[in-house]
Amino acid sequence: MQRHGLPEIHRELSRRELLRLAGVGFSGLGLAAIVGCGDGDEPRSATITPAATDPPPETTRLRFPTIPTICLAPQYLAEEFLAEEGFTDVQYAKAASGVENMEGVSAGELDVTQHFAGSIVTALDAGAAIVTLGGAHVGCWELFATDRVQSVRDLRGKTVSVLAANPSSADYAFIASVLTYVGIDPTKDVNFEPHRREEAIQLLQEGKVDAYVAFPPANRELRAKGIGHVVLNSMMDAPWSQYYCCLVIANKEFAQKNPVATKRALRAILKGADLCFREPERAARLLVEKGYTDNYDYALDTMRTIPYGVWREFDPEDTLRFYSLRLNEAGLIKSTPDEIIARGTDWRYFNELRQELKDV
Repeated sequence: MQRHGLPEIHRELSRRELLRLAGVGFSGLGLAAIVGCGDGDEPRSATITPAATDPPPETTRLRFPTIPTICLAPQYLAEEFLAEEGFTDVQYAKAASGVENMEGVSAGELDVTQHFAGSIVTALDAGAAIVTLGGAHVGCWELFATDRVQSVRDLRGKTVSVLAANPSSADYAFIASVLTYVGIDPTKDVNFEPHRREEAIQLLQEGKVDAYVAFPPANRELRAKGIGHVVLNSMMDAPWSQYYCCLVIANKEFAQKNPVATKRALRAILKGADLCFREPERAARLLVEKGYTDNYDYALDTMRTIPYGVWREFDPEDTLRFYSLRLNEAGLIKSTPDEIIARGTDWRYFNELRQELKDV
């Protein structure tokens, strides 16, 4: 297994971060005034945060979905930063699944969200009205199995539990990509059964399914109960750990009509990812306080194990290309990687923010 090297943000704390970790909060001119007061340094001219120098958002309303998974924490914790981005009407609407999440964004009922890269590929192939903006985090999927399965190749002829046995479901899109990568045809060589989380965990414990594709908090529950063993961990195992898991998407019309609001929303999500990485205890506590989970220990474990801090280190276009190739090889999409990228990406804001937030 392969672990990430330490990204740039691990190496040295900037003065701004030292002050933040000391519990000092500030923005705009308040920060500039503190930074300008040095310890023997020459006085520096006042600076203003990038959020203050951007034009105001074209709309002050922003609609996010929520689904029963806490790996989307950057999106949920973005609420901490949206007010300073100029959003006064932030709505979090409940979606029953990632499929509803994607459908809501494509239909214009929701504006911005995070979603698994493979599902973004299948949605774009099907003509969804979405645009991919950038990367949010690496990893969250884990494949748990019974003793009958010791490697991914052992899944040939076995039964795998997923939420839905079709490529629009994120867990199916992920495991189909994994199977194709090792030369197994997911449409012929493996039996997929749709089950909700509680049922899937029970069936795996009873040995009635051979494997289950889990994501937070289900993988934490499986570990706590000692059910199954991990065959693949996308947070640690190459090549999956070398690509984004979740990317940020927006409704295409929303992004076209509201470019400033789109960039500001993306900035808030990326700051949410940094919060997860730098202050995992606080992030976990906020997730509980805001009602996204009732289990602080599971939330904290998720914040500490998902590599939220490496969003600056990868190329989101490489991620879409990788999953497009796998899903095309499996016959689950018709589009080529170049067609997917041309149809549904806009990296301008992400590239600008990666530079802007480099030392934050």
